[in-house]
Amino acid sequence: MAGANVDTVKRILVLGPTGTIGQAVVRALLAAGHDVACVVRPNRTEIPDALVGAAVRYADVSDPEALRREGFGEASFDAVVCCLASRTGHPADAWAIDHAATVNAIDAAVATGVRQFVLLSAICVQKPLLEFQRAKLAAESALKHSGLVYSIVRPTAFFKSLSGQIDRVRRGKPYLMFGDGQATACKPISDGDLADFIVGCLDDPARQNAILPIGGPGPAVTPQQQGAWLFELLGTPSKVRRVPFWFMDGLVAVLSLLGRFSHRVADKAEFARIGRYYATQSMLVWDDAAGAYDADATPSFGSDTLKDFYADVINKAETVDLGDHGIF
Repeated sequence: MAGANVDTVKRILVLGPTGTIGQAVVRALLAAGHDVACVVRPNRTEIPDALVGAAVRYADVSDPEALRREGFGEASFDAVVCCLASRTGHPADAWAIDHAATVNAIDAAVATGVRQFVLLSAICVQKPLLEFQRAKLAAESALKHSGLVYSIVRPTAFFKSLSGQIDRVRRGKPYLMFGDGQATACKPISDGDLADFIVGCLDDPARQNAILPIGGPGPAVTPQQQGAWLFELLGTPSKVRRVPFWFMDGLVAVLSLLGRFSHRVADKAEFARIGRYYATQSMLVWDDAAGAYDADATPSFGSDTLKDFYADVINKAETVDLGDHGIF
């Protein structure tokens, strides 16, 4: 990952530094020569290696006073980079983290004289059908009206989120594909390329006071193409199981009905709704006038490709930890 070019060294506070994108952002900031501090949870016992070289502060982002006192403290920061995101997308979690904690950070930035705020959001908020998307939009609105110089970064699909089937295909199981695998597409972007783009927002006026959809290099790819790459790289014959869209619709309907009587099932219903969303919506710029997603209008950035990432995972040069985001 190449370090970003910067005009001056800045003091940067990073929120959400322990996630995969957050770690990549910290690495890019340090490589660019910035003075970096990170806010992590008070009960966090292990600090990722990516944060070595940055000052670590312990604060509860859900507590406005604690965040202001222990996270921001008396230091004078030039900018905040916020990579906070709910782990599951569950409505309560989303409103607590994607919205409330993010707004806490915005308020603290304003109160302590921070000039600039870079927010990692998501391109899927263009069509907000899920609670976590509405929560992110509300946070975006708060930032736009805060008076801070802002950059709202809306990346397309992450490499990690498109890598959940590598192991199952390696074990000889069929590649799962909704419909014919061509109903959706995306321009996936790597953690490193996205981090470089985010760091670039600090000094590029064209990326300031703006909403910035961003994807990786090359043309948009479909699930069908992703599956074809896996079979090619693993040297195995194509073996696909097509899942009809009505199956996901039926699953959501049944879980939603049962969820009225069980919080646990209600959580599963929300997770199913999230799965259905990503199975039916492209992660590209939405053209309201045309009523369609537009791959050509989706900006590209960086040099890392999803196919190369698949090859690295297969050859053990990369690892994929889906955590709470695994579907298959």
